[in-house]
Amino acid sequence: MNRRALALGALAACGALTLTACGSDDNGGTGASAGSSSAAATSAIDCGGAKGQVQASGSSAQKNAIDAWVKVYGQACKDVQINYNPTGSGAGITAFLQGQTAFAGSDSPLKPEEIEQSRKVCSGGRAIDLPMVGGPIAVGYNVPGVDSLVLDPPTLAKIFDGKITHWNDEAIEKLNPDAKLPDLKIQAFHRSDESGTTDNFTKYLIATAKADWPYSGGKAWQAEGGQSAQGSSGLAQQVKQTAGAISYFELSYASDGIKTVDLKTAAATPAKATVENATKAIAAAKVTGTGKDLALELDYAPQEDGAYPLTLVTYEIVCDKGNKPATLPAVKSFLSYIASEDGQKQLADAAYAPIPEEIAAKVRATVADLS
Repeated sequence: MNRRALALGALAACGALTLTACGSDDNGGTGASAGSSSAAATSAIDCGGAKGQVQASGSSAQKNAIDAWVKVYGQACKDVQINYNPTGSGAGITAFLQGQTAFAGSDSPLKPEEIEQSRKVCSGGRAIDLPMVGGPIAVGYNVPGVDSLVLDPPTLAKIFDGKITHWNDEAIEKLNPDAKLPDLKIQAFHRSDESGTTDNFTKYLIATAKADWPYSGGKAWQAEGGQSAQGSSGLAQQVKQTAGAISYFELSYASDGIKTVDLKTAAATPAKATVENATKAIAAAKVTGTGKDLALELDYAPQEDGAYPLTLVTYEIVCDKGNKPATLPAVKSFLSYIASEDGQKQLADAAYAPIPEEIAAKVRATVADLS
């Protein structure tokens, strides 16, 4: 499993991140290969004469990807400062719709009412979804003595709905006959903030275990019980320090020894949460957005062997027309870079899945036409 995650300590140290000065210095997990590829990528970045600061916020799931991109982009475009605050998808969209940021990151596409509201801040245009980051939502767990764990959707749903309360439950034992499961209370953690990761996690449960997950989904957690934490990093920290814990977060946060669940699918072998397996699943996604909007519909029941079904796509949300003139050159330059072949190559080193090239090409064309 690729776990070369970027360091999580930057969140606590930096708060609202000024990434060129703070967050991008803490990504030692990218390794030497990332450094060499970064140097090569820098020379190909077109700054387009961009200057100034760009304020953005939203998805915490893509925070580590943004860190990696800003580190490389900042070396080429020294007159631009990208300030990304990983407040969560819901807060990011709200800030964008209030005109506080140049773009937002969200792990779920815009709702129709949000698109309509965006016409107030996008003079003569509307907000659009640009898929930029892919990856598996890892289900991390902390069960002493259990190094490998398989769960299926119904069992996962019952765990997070409080219907299965101990790790030696019969349903878990049946899926893991060779594991020595302890009589340990399950500590299920969910996001306290509105989160696109929560939205994607619950969409998966609705699609694959509707009988055991009687909720409508959305960015806010709906099931009763369990415990909560702020952001993906908060959930990962709780899993790491709490015996019996289980939670969900983007794979890049499953670092420092956090073990992840293999998901039982229709295939003979349970699917592991890896970048490669997520890419297999995302390749089956369909573009459902209209006009320049590139919102995707994910397939939560992929047929390919090894395809990891619990995936998300993070979108950068921006106006198709009516962007602020002061930040438009920098926004176009930065988004053009992260959608480029070189930008997408940075993702694997940060435990993310690149967007399929067919979709990435459409993103690049759309970014070039922003006004």
